[in-house]
Amino acid sequence: MENNTATNNLPLIGDPAPQFKASTTQGPIDFPKDYKDKWVILFSHPADFTPVCTTEFMTFATMQEDFKALNCELIGLSIDSHFSHIAWLRTIKEKIEYKGMKNVEVNFPVIADLKMEVAKAFGMLQPSASDTQAVRAVFIIDPKSKVRAILYYPLSNGRNMEEIKRLLTAMQRSDAHQIATPANWQPGEDVIVPPPGSCGAAKDRMAESGKDFHCLDWFLCLKKDPGK
Repeated sequence: MENNTATNNLPLIGDPAPQFKASTTQGPIDFPKDYKDKWVILFSHPADFTPVCTTEFMTFATMQEDFKALNCELIGLSIDSHFSHIAWLRTIKEKIEYKGMKNVEVNFPVIADLKMEVAKAFGMLQPSASDTQAVRAVFIIDPKSKVRAILYYPLSNGRNMEEIKRLLTAMQRSDAHQIATPANWQPGEDVIVPPPGSCGAAKDRMAESGKDFHCLDWFLCLKKDPGK
């Protein structure tokens, strides 16, 4: 472990993601070495065999191919043993049916983090919530192993996986085309052109409005979604 786990520091947006090696339900992983040139969603859950976590894992598992199509891999984590993970995932597949999802097999790796090394490196333990359970944290990490987004949910409330996918898509679109996305943006909707950096550029921007983009004012111009 290369980070100072004792301080329980939270990596910030733009920081290199902490490196780690871990045992998982899909075998050992060496992060970020094993995920070269890929996006990664690393997410923690409080414990196995808990109801909210079960619905989250089923939802993530049914969306795994959607994330793979976006060049993104999923990694789960809780402070439970490898054997507990296996038993819980088998129970999900064999017994749980929820919102039309059944016989769901979780094929992405789930980290067994009994020593809390990974959880501490990523700031997933928050003493005010629990000393022994990781909160519902989500880290979106880009192909350069930089932390690009962080989401935190309380222990009691499940995450919106469609929002996580939407955010990933928006960031990929911004990286590829140097644009921004407005509130509630969905793929296919107009995107924002970066604002001009000078008075002259602002004047030119307004004069050119209506060609490849349209402006609501000099600082807010939109154009069609350039797609992938």
